[in-house]
Amino acid sequence: MTHCFLQIALDTPLNAVFDYRWEGESAQRPQVGQLALVPFGTREVVGLIVAIRDSSDVPADKLKDALAVRTQLAPLSPQWIALAGFAAEYYQRPLGEVALPGLPKNLRVTTTVALDRAIKKLAKLTDTHDPTPVDMPTLNPEQQAAADAIGAAQGFTPTLLYGVTGSGKTEVYLQACAQVLAREPDGQILILVPEINLTPQLEANIRARFPGVMLATLHSSLSEGERMLHWLAAHQGQARIVLGTRLAILASLPHLKLIVIDEEHDPSYKQQEGLRYSARDLAVWRAWQLKIPVVLGSATPSLETWHHALAKRYRKLELRQRAVSQATLPAVKLINLEHDKPRDGLTQPLIDALKLRLQRGEQSLLFLNRRGYAPVICCESCGWISDCQRCTAFMVLHKGEHKLRCHHCSLEMRIPRHCPTCGNIDLQPLGRGTQRVEEGLQAMFPEARILRIDADSTRRKGSAQEAFDTVHRGDVDILIGTQMVAKGHDFKKLTLVGILNPDTALFSHDYRASERLFAQLMQVAGRAGRTAQTDGGSPSEVLVQTRYPEHPLYGAIVRHDYDRFATALLAEREQAGLPPYLYQAMLRAEAPELAKALEFLAAARDCVPHEGITINDPIPMSMTRVYNVDRAQLLVESPSRPALQAFLKEWMTRLREMKSRVKWSLEVDPVDI
Repeated sequence: MTHCFLQIALDTPLNAVFDYRWEGESAQRPQVGQLALVPFGTREVVGLIVAIRDSSDVPADKLKDALAVRTQLAPLSPQWIALAGFAAEYYQRPLGEVALPGLPKNLRVTTTVALDRAIKKLAKLTDTHDPTPVDMPTLNPEQQAAADAIGAAQGFTPTLLYGVTGSGKTEVYLQACAQVLAREPDGQILILVPEINLTPQLEANIRARFPGVMLATLHSSLSEGERMLHWLAAHQGQARIVLGTRLAILASLPHLKLIVIDEEHDPSYKQQEGLRYSARDLAVWRAWQLKIPVVLGSATPSLETWHHALAKRYRKLELRQRAVSQATLPAVKLINLEHDKPRDGLTQPLIDALKLRLQRGEQSLLFLNRRGYAPVICCESCGWISDCQRCTAFMVLHKGEHKLRCHHCSLEMRIPRHCPTCGNIDLQPLGRGTQRVEEGLQAMFPEARILRIDADSTRRKGSAQEAFDTVHRGDVDILIGTQMVAKGHDFKKLTLVGILNPDTALFSHDYRASERLFAQLMQVAGRAGRTAQTDGGSPSEVLVQTRYPEHPLYGAIVRHDYDRFATALLAEREQAGLPPYLYQAMLRAEAPELAKALEFLAAARDCVPHEGITINDPIPMSMTRVYNVDRAQLLVESPSRPALQAFLKEWMTRLREMKSRVKWSLEVDPVDI
């Protein structure tokens, strides 16, 4: 018999590990990294063994026995535990709140039925690993140089792959992966994408290129059984390529040799609830920890990444030309809405361009980042507008469903037959969403095959991929979409992009708004002209409808000049003292009454001395009320990251000691202010 004490991390807000007693056969002595079933309060929960001791400081009468250890599962590696530990320390969360949610749910249940089933299923698969790629296309010189540089990289080598849209970054990734898999017999590769709807296209490309390599996918649309199976294949080293969204950065990969972050600039890499981590930043730290290369790919890199590249902390590889020979970047033209008045949201030059593509059998894309039929309905007699009763937001008109819906709290109500205030029956929609544009196009071009892709039209599982497959087959003439269609998709027949109503982001209070708008417009513009112009075909073009054609941002879009735009924006940030020249954290508070939230933040501001740290005054959030809860925020800033981290550690200790019924959370490196 062996006797020891297990220190176990549990998924609880308490910032501590918990001691449990273990007695069992010597051959079955637990190991660090294994999962254990333990009693906690009145429940039985699964925790992670992070240390094993011969003694405990906890009084013997208060110690409880661990109930079982998941011996059928190989222990999580010390490197994985260190990754979870770093994330917990940097983002100011308990270790258990990072490590346990990073595992599949079926590993955290009290029974082992799902785990045993997955292990048996994987054991039946023959592990005939053959990394030989098939159908390798010839790269252009820029692509080949980039693929060779990435494939040959040794040690921690952070690389920015900066390539224009359509420059073949995906092909560079695949050929670099082929080199790594050929060199590392047991090596694993992690490829991250920002959104779930980008995984099917890339997954198909990887499977076609590496038919002898097991591929695992990890994202939130998988069923719990599927996620368990794919996670286990990665943990056991059977899956040599793992493709996933941000949650995949916390996957167990014992033989990881390369990390690729596609569209690294995308805000979707930042988790916005629970542990608010940046998958991109954790990927770079994980590569540093394991001394392996990491690739950050984008046509519009984030300013943080661009700053690192300019400072030579990241190596920069450039792809300045499109991968398909004779495929050129689209011509960008600005349509002044002050001169060309729109009809059904479309100006005459855009209507003429759509007609021309229909005549030539080519595809067009209209981009409008606003779903629904109209953002609001109003009464022109008394001024009533469709406010949400629970949020400081409007209820959006969804005409086809005959409903008003709040996109923040999901409150729904029937469209009123008359004005609730004055009784006027003539209620009017204000503004345009994708549904209203679709309706106008159907009336304008009754013979056209029109498809709308947004969060409303793709609610059913698999419906987004069905819609994109329809576009790829050429069964769509005009595609209308939100940001879902803006990046990563390779539409072969698409020669026209129309951008509707982009101006609102020009006047946002968020200092990142212009950076995001530029990236979004460059990405959606890049959907056009990805193949060579056919004989008698249309040249690819992008038409932007705007009231501010003289704005410098649109000038940079017309020139496809990210370099100058990013450099100018960095200079503004440095002068204003904003990231990446400053480090920030955001304390948010929620309460039934705004005064309570502000009162808590004011107390938090004064509870710890903060020399060298700037703590701004508490203010209401721009979206103050959501689901009958008022929200406020407190911004903390410092020019020194270590100084900010040291302050936050002490501050969090004091905040946890404060007795308050206010719900609060801390976000390090906030992306929405």
